[in-house]
Amino acid sequence: MAQKNTMYVEQATETLEKGDIRKNFDDDGRVKRTGTLLTASAHIITAVIGSGVLSLAWAIAQLGWVAGPAVLMAFSFITYFTSTLLADCYRSPDPVTGKRNYTYMDVVRAHLGGVKVQLCGLAQYGNLVGVTIGYTITSSISMVAVKRSNCFHKHGHHVKCSISNYPFMIIFATIQILLSQIPNFHKLSWLSILAAVMSFAYSSIGLGLSIAKVADNGHARTALTGVTVGVDVSASEKVWRTFQAIGDIAFAYAYSTVLIEIQSPIFGAEKSKADPLSNTYIYT
Repeated sequence: MAQKNTMYVEQATETLEKGDIRKNFDDDGRVKRTGTLLTASAHIITAVIGSGVLSLAWAIAQLGWVAGPAVLMAFSFITYFTSTLLADCYRSPDPVTGKRNYTYMDVVRAHLGGVKVQLCGLAQYGNLVGVTIGYTITSSISMVAVKRSNCFHKHGHHVKCSISNYPFMIIFATIQILLSQIPNFHKLSWLSILAAVMSFAYSSIGLGLSIAKVADNGHARTALTGVTVGVDVSASEKVWRTFQAIGDIAFAYAYSTVLIEIQSPIFGAEKSKADPLSNTYIYT
């Protein structure tokens, strides 16, 4: 009798251990995802919004009160549509129970395949390289601007304060290389939260400076069609600035291929609470 009870205890212990192990993993066998709405929101703000919002005031001033908001709405709809499309492509063929696609290239491979995978790969990595170079240059220019401002405050505006961008490019690139070695995208959530706070901070600064500009002059001349040809700019400058403004708005609403990686940490599967040892999953 004692031997029989011991056997039951061992079987129950083994069953509980298996249940505990299952609780630590998702349905695909990977460690249970721990992403939250907060971390996902921070990632999205960092990836999609970015520093492009700083040029929106200038872009609207060039396009005017009719074309400006219209272009803003157009690109916001495009961003919404492509983001929803990527979210639906996380699992395939079924968006709820299908196989997981962990990266943008996995999505392309699952839905398109063939030579289109290579073409989309070239487009994705070309875009990533271009954005990385752009941010490296922009960051170095910004750091040099801060250092020159400190130099002018310390020595006066009669001093040249000539500072090279190259050391700051190297510093920024080195930090990027070190951060890129982190294998788990979710481990960068603290950095995305910090970047999201900074995004709201410099957006607020831009808004504050705009309000201060209007309050200082008492009135800011505006027009439905933006800057006026013959008064503010020439005809050729108007055309050039219009395309530049559209480009700035498009950059502010950047299409982000890392949305799949952002979705992955929060798109987990939990065991049914009614029976923690069952094989029934609730997909969230």
